[in-house]
Amino acid sequence: MKKTALVLLSALLASCASPRPHPDAFGDAEQAIEAAVRAGAEENAPVELRFAREKLAEARKGEEYKQWDKTIVLIEQSEINSELAIEKTRTAEIRNKVTELSRQNEILREDFERTYGETPE
Repeated sequence: MKKTALVLLSALLASCASPRPHPDAFGDAEQAIEAAVRAGAEENAPVELRFAREKLAEARKGEEYKQWDKTIVLIEQSEINSELAIEKTRTAEIRNKVTELSRQNEILREDFERTYGETPE
């Protein structure tokens, strides 16, 4: 009876065990990191890119030790950091465009003032 109860308890605990990460989860995270690199994150969001890489490396260790919950969370964090790196890169690019357009506007304003002797309203 005790053996049967022990076997049933073991089976119950095994069925409650955390699921493994999706088979493509590591590949998806790697693709997200590559997308961030292609977007220019190494220059514009190096910290977020480093975090994405570190989380993916930690996830691989978690998989090695069959810590599925931890692995899944770390993969998700890696993808989130990659997405953040992409968005920070886009923001930096837009900020650079705005700066350049502001500089061009200032040049036009100065040219207008030289030509007409007054400030446009």
